[in-house]
Amino acid sequence: MNDFLNQTELVWHWLTSSGQWHGDEGIPARLVEHLTYSGLSLLFAALIGLSLGLLVGHTGRGAFAVASVANLARAVPTFGLVVLVVTLAGLSTTPVLVALVALAVPPILINTFEGVRGVDPATRDAARGVGMTEWQILARVEVPMALPLILLGLRVAAIQVVATATVAAYPGLGGLGRFIVDGLSRNDYELVIGGSTVVVALALVVQVAFTALRRVAVSPGLRVAVPKS
Repeated sequence: MNDFLNQTELVWHWLTSSGQWHGDEGIPARLVEHLTYSGLSLLFAALIGLSLGLLVGHTGRGAFAVASVANLARAVPTFGLVVLVVTLAGLSTTPVLVALVALAVPPILINTFEGVRGVDPATRDAARGVGMTEWQILARVEVPMALPLILLGLRVAAIQVVATATVAAYPGLGGLGRFIVDGLSRNDYELVIGGSTVVVALALVVQVAFTALRRVAVSPGLRVAVPKS
């Protein structure tokens, strides 16, 4: 109990210190860097995962290949990928983005594919029966019905990216992970636990944001069809 109280006091002291909220190494600057890496990674991953998931889910072609590639990507260690790409490409934002995109694509791809393929075939047949084109069926029928799973995949990917973007600090870049890396190198426990707390708080904010988006974007009749976590 005393250890917990001491840790809480350390975090509170670190967060309320005026020096943590100013300058290039303050929380706001590091947060902007972290959100930049995370946002770009999620954007690229969404472009890849949603496009392939919708295409394969609608046509049914390449389903086995998509599942295999996605499962293989899940097994790739993010930090190891960062080190590998840094070694090959040099120190830049590229290795961080590549690693985070590789982490985020599988949940988006799999959930999008499963959501589209899970649409009742009778519903597709009815849409074709009223003269809808394949594109209209995808956009007006399959995507709205698959939206709960699609948003679930995006939410999982976003939380994973936000939490894992701390690896950006290891090859010498910025972000909230800088607090953790610098704290470990200096044996500064307050800096480590303070930075970790900010990362956890940001992940919780992302969780709440996607929960709110789900309530707005998904019709009530479809919300119960997909677990919330």
